[in-house]
Amino acid sequence: MATLPHGPRGLQAAIVDLDGTMIDTVGDFELALGGMLGELGLPGVSRGFVLETIGKGSENLIRRTLAEVGADAARFDVALAAYQRHYLAINGQRAAVYPGVVEGLARLRGHGLRLACLTNKPGAFAAPLLQAKGLADAFAFVFGGDAFPRKKPDPLPLLETCRALGTEPARTLMVGDSENDALAARAAGCPVWLVTYGYNHGRPVSTVDADGTVDRLDALPLD
Repeated sequence: MATLPHGPRGLQAAIVDLDGTMIDTVGDFELALGGMLGELGLPGVSRGFVLETIGKGSENLIRRTLAEVGADAARFDVALAAYQRHYLAINGQRAAVYPGVVEGLARLRGHGLRLACLTNKPGAFAAPLLQAKGLADAFAFVFGGDAFPRKKPDPLPLLETCRALGTEPARTLMVGDSENDALAARAAGCPVWLVTYGYNHGRPVSTVDADGTVDRLDALPLD
């Protein structure tokens, strides 16, 4: 198995993605989008479409969804507001923590690493979800997609998260499930490992330039 850059003793912290990395939230997305589309009198979308589209922020998801169902792009503001209302109402109802996540976070912290959750999910969704699923206490910081002027795959959120953690990017591990996470990490100068079970916009994670992959979060080569 490949090893972590610098070895585990060289790392100072880890930044962990949320959707598709720690929690399987596709059911929540389906439910919230269904509520939004029904409210607007629009047809539904498939689970496959949801899996391919999530991960780049709510704004991208809503624009893509309106285009998918043939709706006028001018309905974006109304659609986004409806989606956010529906998502807040159901947040976590159809979401489940992936196997190995609780143990993986404990292992990372056991190696003396400070943890931050960095997601493109709005902060108003992310923080309550982590709390509801019993994961919030693992993190020194939780930054949503609206915390910074730009979202992953831009490197800015990672650089700002490293600044908050007080760590060097080269010694701050990014753990995610998609090309978004890998591109942001590469541009920020962070090592990056990806889980194999996430979303990655419907494409195999093996096609992404990363330092390594694991089938479970607790399988990161820390020892």
